[in-house]
Amino acid sequence: MSEFNQRKIIHVDMDAFYASVEQRDDPSLRGKPVIVGGRPNSRGVVSTASYEARKAGVHSAMPLAEAKRRCPQAFFLPVNGRKYREVSLQIRAIFSTYTPMVEPLSLDEAFLDVTGSTSLFGSAETIGMTIKERIQNELDLTASVGVASNKFLAKLASDLRKPNGFVVVPSDQVQAFLDPLPVERVWGVGKKTAERLYGLDVKTVKDLRQLELTYLTKRFGTLGHQLYQLARGRDDRPVESGREAKSVGREKTFALDVADREVLEAVLLELACDIGQSLRQEKLTGKTITLKARYDDFRTLSRSHTFPEGTNLDDVIYHEANALLHGISLKQPLRLIGISVHQLSGVLESQLALFDEKREEDKQKLAAVTDKLKARYGAKIITRARLLKRSPENEIR
Repeated sequence: MSEFNQRKIIHVDMDAFYASVEQRDDPSLRGKPVIVGGRPNSRGVVSTASYEARKAGVHSAMPLAEAKRRCPQAFFLPVNGRKYREVSLQIRAIFSTYTPMVEPLSLDEAFLDVTGSTSLFGSAETIGMTIKERIQNELDLTASVGVASNKFLAKLASDLRKPNGFVVVPSDQVQAFLDPLPVERVWGVGKKTAERLYGLDVKTVKDLRQLELTYLTKRFGTLGHQLYQLARGRDDRPVESGREAKSVGREKTFALDVADREVLEAVLLELACDIGQSLRQEKLTGKTITLKARYDDFRTLSRSHTFPEGTNLDDVIYHEANALLHGISLKQPLRLIGISVHQLSGVLESQLALFDEKREEDKQKLAAVTDKLKARYGAKIITRARLLKRSPENEIR
């Protein structure tokens, strides 16, 4: 494909998003270690750590107690999902100025296809830099940006010089860009796959590129074909945008793979509460709960259960997701876990009853009250005991 016909893809990834928003909104936290996830004595896990906290070895999905041990001077804050979603919408409004082809991956990252925008706004590099500067100037936040001819290269580029990075991969320098990188940078190469590749004396992308396709597929199956293509910078997936939302979901990718069931259950509770609140805000219910689990070798499982009636209650979503989690093996650790609710309806049907109609009505009233409190005073005003213990001797710093 000639350079003229190649796609022009931008990947924007916000730097330590939750923590950066908190530092922006409270200037006294700037330059200090901030850990978003809850109080350090709770059974929760780190959602996001500022770069100051990361220097002490803190990373996402780490138990908060361990984060406190590694970084005792850190400021621990609860997750304010409503605020982060509002900021995310502001970021997407900037994206939409330059292209309708936007594929959000989460609140803090997205792919943009600007192939059809360059005649109006300049080169993809110019558009990427303009977006980065607008996020800084208008929202007082930093983003790392990658610009390339496909999604794999653009995402890889945005991750190379974080925080506040800007990397362009020219179409005629793809192999020079890829070859020196460690093989772990290739999608699909987790800890287990990396160990197998090391056993074959494959440590860099260049080493991987020197292996024949038949050899890779014999050794790694379908993953071998993916490794062969990516080592050559090939990725034909389009940026997918404009699709009608058919589900509401949240997921978390761990910095280090997790096999601890208690940690995973705490993450599921956090995700379920966020999904439930989103559904209620949109006056939606859903009948199907799906659990997504991805292992360190990128093997992905999904398990679903469909109820006869729709729900938007945190407890129902969490308990079903947790039950589905108990149906998968944790002998191999997970790199990602997520929940989604499908078969959405805008008509509020009678809610799924866990116990009886009166108790379910009480749950609906309680959910409505907590949503109003969070909307008025912020997410930190009320949360689950499992995620945030309220003992006075452990106040948030």
